Amino acid sequence: MFKMIRPATPEDAKACVPLIDIVFEEMEIPALMKLPKSQLYPVFEQTFLLEDYRYGWPQTFVHETDGQVDGILVGYPHDKEDHIDDVFQPLLPKVGLPESSELFPDTETYTGEWYVDTLAVAESAQGHGIGTELLKGVEPLLHKRGESLLSLNVDQANPRAEKLYTRVGYHKNGELMIGSHRYNHMIKEI
Repeated sequence: MFKMIRPATPEDAKACVPLIDIVFEEMEIPALMKLPKSQLYPVFEQTFLLEDYRYGWPQTFVHETDGQVDGILVGYPHDKEDHIDDVFQPLLPKVGLPESSELFPDTETYTGEWYVDTLAVAESAQGHGIGTELLKGVEPLLHKRGESLLSLNVDQANPRAEKLYTRVGYHKNGELMIGSHRYNHMIKEI
């Protein structure tokens, strides 16, 4: 079995979109939930190709097992947060939302952090340590880019995820509201 973690490429769109969709399903955005995957995924694939978008390929790392993408970690530095979704705005009508909609209106990062926005593992690959491998595996890649402080937010209603993050070295340094949920903000120095 061959495993690797690497930066995503535009060619990973079809493999990454179902994993990104896990996040959108958890967000329970009614307009997106109404659309069939056959209509939604082509739009998500188009946004994956946008270099400056939150879920664009340059912000994504993939975990591969035997050549198949089975996990992703998506993140970006704090200084990009204010405009990380701007390029998606014109595509919102394609998913049934007004162009003026804001999917992520809340501040999720703090100055100096590289923010782990999304960690997702294919359902068929869950329980095999891929989330842990991604969290640990991106650290040297990010350190080479000059990053020294990672952060993430974990829903207080998800103690299992918080346990994973604690186990790989993150610790709580605050709380914040994202949407209607309270989150623990966690950091890790690398």
